[in-house]
Amino acid sequence: MSQKSGARFTEKQGHYLAFIYTYSHMFGRPPAEADMQRHFGVSPPSVHQMIVTLERNGLIRRRADIPRSIEILVPPESLPILSWLGIKPSKSL
Repeated sequence: MSQKSGARFTEKQGHYLAFIYTYSHMFGRPPAEADMQRHFGVSPPSVHQMIVTLERNGLIRRRADIPRSIEILVPPESLPILSWLGIKPSKSL
């Protein structure tokens, strides 16, 4: 589990958070659940459950009335995959 900046999440949750962050940075909007389903090769209920878990754990925020409204609440520098890839977090996200 990550403990940097007080964020605590599993390795799999970290991969989802890193994907959401990277996708948002690349395309200027958060991914849809279908995008995550394709990327991770999992079923729609699996992706939805992960999003619900991330939200329940305070790692993301989203608005039910707005599609693609995922906002990451974890400092990007605490995402291990980003530091491994050498990606510098963007201040604009």
